Amino acid sequence: MEFLQDAPRLPHPFHQDRLLQALIERRVPAERRAALVADLTALGDYACMAYARRLDSTPGEPVLTQWGPWGERIDRIELTPAWREGPVQTTRHAVLAAGHDPEAGPHGRLEQFMRVYLYHLASEFYTCPLAMTDGAATAIKASGNERLAARALPHFLSRDADAFWLSGQWMTETAGGSDVGRTGTVARRDDDGQWRLYGRKWFTSAVVGEAALALARPEGADQGTDALALFYVETKHADGRWRELRIDRLKDKLGTRELPTAEIHLEGLPAEPVGALDHGVRLIAPMLNVTRTWNAVCATATMARCLALANDYARRRQAFGRPLIEQPLHARTLADMQAEFEAAFALTFHVAELLGQVEASAASPGQAKLLRLLTPLAKLWTGKLSVAIASETLECFGGAGYIEDTGLPQLLRDAQVYAIWEGTTNVLSLDTLRALASTGLEPLTQAIEDWLGHDDAQTEARNTVRDALARAMDFIARHDGDPTRLQAGARGLAITLARAAAAALLAASARDARTRDDARPAAALRGFLAHGIDRLVDDDLDPHALLD
Repeated sequence: MEFLQDAPRLPHPFHQDRLLQALIERRVPAERRAALVADLTALGDYACMAYARRLDSTPGEPVLTQWGPWGERIDRIELTPAWREGPVQTTRHAVLAAGHDPEAGPHGRLEQFMRVYLYHLASEFYTCPLAMTDGAATAIKASGNERLAARALPHFLSRDADAFWLSGQWMTETAGGSDVGRTGTVARRDDDGQWRLYGRKWFTSAVVGEAALALARPEGADQGTDALALFYVETKHADGRWRELRIDRLKDKLGTRELPTAEIHLEGLPAEPVGALDHGVRLIAPMLNVTRTWNAVCATATMARCLALANDYARRRQAFGRPLIEQPLHARTLADMQAEFEAAFALTFHVAELLGQVEASAASPGQAKLLRLLTPLAKLWTGKLSVAIASETLECFGGAGYIEDTGLPQLLRDAQVYAIWEGTTNVLSLDTLRALASTGLEPLTQAIEDWLGHDDAQTEARNTVRDALARAMDFIARHDGDPTRLQAGARGLAITLARAAAAALLAASARDARTRDDARPAAALRGFLAHGIDRLVDDDLDPHALLD
């Protein structure tokens, strides 16, 4: 009979995830574990079902039907099964609400992002609008707008699928992505005092949401970023018809194709200011730590899926008389990927925990500064790393990794979005410079020293990390006052700081694991250090000498 290769099978994403199990044991209070484990088990079950469904059916995408059979404009969007299941899965397992649970205190964010980590890929990026909804809830809370909070938060944080609402973030326009100061949407007040928005939003992820936060320039206001206002809008009438907006088309994207991303026109959409009618961008700031943490967690989840499939396949695939896992170079490739992933996991979930502590007023001033610095670092580094690991994963499958119906190419296409959402690598690198100007490097260097400890078994880690930090501090000191050189090296600086923090956190995990006779975290630390920490590029090259 003709040989047929066994396909990779997805291990249960919760039961077989030793990092997640160890994190629960270390960081979640015993009295909170039962409910968390029940949700994580169910989300792992759902992930296995969704993976099998993806392989057994033809993948679908959202479909926009703009016109009804009698000529009326309807702009109906048909969603994939996973998206239709999204409200139930989200509310049933508190994927969003757990992060705002007052009873959870400082543990709420950590417990929430464990749920996000397991749900993400099974959701077909339904987690994207969940991140925006979480960010909207956070921004509205911080605004002090009690009337708006009473209106929106019960829907955004509902545990009832029928009452649950999604919120979008409508910031991007044709004139500017990160450069929101070029926003052209205008807010006008009608004769009844109602604010209405007019303009074009170029990139509205998950336009199917019931609400959104949108930037607009009040009519007659000055130009520039400071004159923008942040508005809250609801997208539909009670009967489900769209309010004063028109969907022009759905984006044809490289990846995240199940996610309906639209270009829209606002044609007098009723809106309510979230706060004062200027400095609207400042009102967005509280949501950035939240949405960037979602991005890092989802990027880390993609890495976990890649490694789960690659490791399973390496035990099923025979080549040259033995399984791939027994081939030294292939085993080393998988081990290198695993070491990088474990470092990313450690950094990402430390940021998630720190976010919960800061929001619950359980953090010191130094920890709040640390969060400000670590959030862009985690987001930018995990975003780039997920692409590298997804690409390497496809190679682990040889030609099958390039075949669409294996589902593997989707991992790489989808991973590319993490380095773009919520700020590109360069945008986040420059934000790191702003964070350093505000907080200094001391909160990070002090935290790294604490994580490294004084164990003789980790001398190599201490020396390697300290050397990288010393070079980073020297780079900052030598180019202080020279923004051109500082900005030109910002990417290498940011990745170096991210890798230094991740290595120190791995060292802390390895030290803790020795008490349980678990040598795997120490092996991950050695593997990560072998790849190096320092990514600084400090030279006097004029880039225009090459570009011209």
